Amino acid sequence: MSPGTAVIVNLLGGIALLLWGVRMVRTGVMRAWGDRLRNFIEHRVGNRVSAFLAGGLATAILGSGTAMTLIVTGLASAGALNTALGLAVLLGADVGSAIVSAVFASGSSFALWASPILLFVGYVVHSWSNELRPHNTGRVLIGLGLMLLSLTLIRQAAAPLSEATLFHQVLAAVGREPVLAFLIGAALTWLFHSSLAVILLVASFLVSGSLEVGGALAFILGINFGGGLPAFTATLAEPPAARRLPLANLLCRGLLAVLALAVIERLAPLVERLPLGPVETAVAFHAGFNILVGLVFLPLTGPVARLMARLLPESPGDRDRLERPRYLDPRAAVTPAVALANVLLETVRMTELLERMFDTALDALRSGSIEALRQLKPMDERLNTYQTRLQAYLAELAQQQLTPEESRRALEMTLYVSNLEHAGDVIQLNLADRIEAKLREAISFTADEIASLDNLCRIIHDNLKLATAVLSSGDVEGAKRLISQKDAFRELQNEVLDKHFSIGARGKGEALRRSALYVDMIRDLNRINALIVSAGYPIADAAGLLRGSRLRQDGA
Repeated sequence: MSPGTAVIVNLLGGIALLLWGVRMVRTGVMRAWGDRLRNFIEHRVGNRVSAFLAGGLATAILGSGTAMTLIVTGLASAGALNTALGLAVLLGADVGSAIVSAVFASGSSFALWASPILLFVGYVVHSWSNELRPHNTGRVLIGLGLMLLSLTLIRQAAAPLSEATLFHQVLAAVGREPVLAFLIGAALTWLFHSSLAVILLVASFLVSGSLEVGGALAFILGINFGGGLPAFTATLAEPPAARRLPLANLLCRGLLAVLALAVIERLAPLVERLPLGPVETAVAFHAGFNILVGLVFLPLTGPVARLMARLLPESPGDRDRLERPRYLDPRAAVTPAVALANVLLETVRMTELLERMFDTALDALRSGSIEALRQLKPMDERLNTYQTRLQAYLAELAQQQLTPEESRRALEMTLYVSNLEHAGDVIQLNLADRIEAKLREAISFTADEIASLDNLCRIIHDNLKLATAVLSSGDVEGAKRLISQKDAFRELQNEVLDKHFSIGARGKGEALRRSALYVDMIRDLNRINALIVSAGYPIADAAGLLRGSRLRQDGA
């Protein structure tokens, strides 16, 4: 292998290792603390400043601005964030990402000794524990170790370039053409889906002397423009509400990047006067640019959000009537009866959303489409939004003077809303995993098993409609009928399982795997049904129709 080819291969290998390390960190953080990260973002966005700081801190932990953009876009699509506050989060995320890049690009001596320690400790923690958070903490440590190791490899791979006269000449020529350098930086960032990887590549060229600081500035401006492209292109097929935030972030970064590129010849001498080394100067410029974008556009998030609404309007056909809660009027809290009616309306709509989730999972099971299962996560996020908004509204209502009947109704709806959200989690986290495993492993159920699953699902559909009616009317007879459906479901479940184990669960290997999946699906359906029929218990309890225990008394 020629020296030039070896340099290219080693550089590509180092970049690939870096991208894999970033992916491991992102995966570990999302699996262990993804829900907390979303809740942190959702509950720290009371104003633009807090949203900006929350975005920066969360991205510094996650290590990926693109991943944070997609998370915030999902929250905005679910109605948990408006466009103005979502943009403030993304502006903070850009600053957090730039600071992470600066830390890695300027920490070569730290990388030499920290990388093996992180890899060893991460491997031990990851292998030692099967618990969710410790296991993924090990994954994060391994990812950080790989990122630091890749930094060392990239700089070692780029070292021979310091003696390559032709490469110096080509890179210097590119650096003297700001527009070309800008386009190359943007294209590489979009290709790698990581501004950190390209920043480290530019830093390695600066260390080897192949690139001057003045020539690197146009590359960095292109990197900042290209950093907004991955999230924008990833959401092109999404509804307008999901495309507004990535487009807004891209326009804010892109506008200032183009303006800075227009005055790069005057800007470069000022930056070169900084009393820093070449790498430190470049990463300081990168961080300073993102801070400037935040300072300029943070006061303008409202006008930018209105511009996005004009550029990407929602047609009546695109608007989902279950996108977000609509009837939680804060002014109605002074009239508890009206406020409870509003909560009831939203609870009915939340039930419709859960039914849509359930139907989507069943359609994936029947059609064999794994892609259909990808729709469940956004729906579950919407359910979470409904629960958060409804429970906050009910908590505010509890501050008013309520009659005993109104307090009882508020408690009934609080419990039912929580159960609906829990049922959504069972569908998205459990039932969907069984369905995906069945499809990936090409497991087939018998006609009788499919018919039994259909019967159980039909009971759940009927109970969803009955639960809504019972909750709306407070009818005791309806509550008794709903509760009796739990016993009916259990009897049918036991009958199905008895039949399954008597004739269908023999054999080894594939037969046992098929049997386990089938039983797990029935258990998931039972959990979903139990959460739905729970709507009848408070009503029956208030009427004095519930026993204190299901256990038979001695001597009975």
